[in-house]
Amino acid sequence: MARYTGPSCKICRREGEKLFLKGSRCYTAKCAMENRDFRPGEHGRRRHRSSDYAVQLREKQKVRAVYGIMEKQFRNYFKKADRSKGVTGEILLQLLERRLDNVVLRMGFATSRKHARQIVNHGNVTVNGHRVDISSYTINAEDEIKINYNKEALKKLKKELEVFEDRDVPDWITVDKKNNIGIINRLPQREDIPFSVEEQLIVELYSK
Repeated sequence: MARYTGPSCKICRREGEKLFLKGSRCYTAKCAMENRDFRPGEHGRRRHRSSDYAVQLREKQKVRAVYGIMEKQFRNYFKKADRSKGVTGEILLQLLERRLDNVVLRMGFATSRKHARQIVNHGNVTVNGHRVDISSYTINAEDEIKINYNKEALKKLKKELEVFEDRDVPDWITVDKKNNIGIINRLPQREDIPFSVEEQLIVELYSK
């Protein structure tokens, strides 16, 4: 299955909540959820009665959309979480939070995950002094992530990020914005997930 390339706002409307997939647009009155907070499509305004399976599926699709990954990738993350010691759902979310593109976003150096993925894929990120251009790279505690841009590109990036100046950086990351460096203090925990998700529904879906 190919990566979804359609309108990002349709995903938010389908899930019934803001997933902040569109960068700065999500923080303005132009956000589709502000004007059309109903499902997309001809019958979007109708009430829908969902089965248990549909509820589980939508929760999985929502998390996939938030992190911008495909079904095969997501299933592999679940298998890895299922093999690990601990609560499967919480480990799954932790693995997703530890993706390099997500960490760049959490550090405040990108407007969206798509933007963060572009920064990583273009080779503008180093981890512990080594260039990493794989957005799914898994970070570890005490890793140092640095954004490497030339002065002109860095000036443009900072201008794009002005609307996000008040965005909080999670306490599991320490950010030095002057030098464009982030230090991973610890691995993210369940309480660090910044959006609503019922991970048990995903576990139930894959356990059938």
